[in-house]
Amino acid sequence: MTLATTGPQGVWAAAVFYVNDGFDLVFLSAGHTRHAQNITAVPHIAATIQEDYRDWQEIKGIQLEGRVSLLRDVSRETAVARYLQKYPFLAKADEKMQAALTQVNWYLLQPEKLYFIDNSLGLGHRDEVAL
Repeated sequence: MTLATTGPQGVWAAAVFYVNDGFDLVFLSAGHTRHAQNITAVPHIAATIQEDYRDWQEIKGIQLEGRVSLLRDVSRETAVARYLQKYPFLAKADEKMQAALTQVNWYLLQPEKLYFIDNSLGLGHRDEVAL
């Protein structure tokens, strides 16, 4: 997923791994990163989810806007468990990576508007998804 944020240093885009819970999306990031600082300043963001296509007519994906909040306590623990289920390689990471994972922030992105893009139906074809 690619996040588009804005904040004190201007606009920024960052790719992150995520796990979904329905339409809600959970991702992690170090608090010192530019996108995390932007989220702290302006929690309203945009994001896209898509694969890397070679033919524009094959492009399918999601565009969305929503609000981001920090996960804490039980919500955070639940998110971490779901994340490790999706990305099991993290449980086998070396000590340095394991230590880094204890220092990151866990975020919840709750979409307010979501569109499904399907270029097989025409260039730029998109349908709004009811949330």
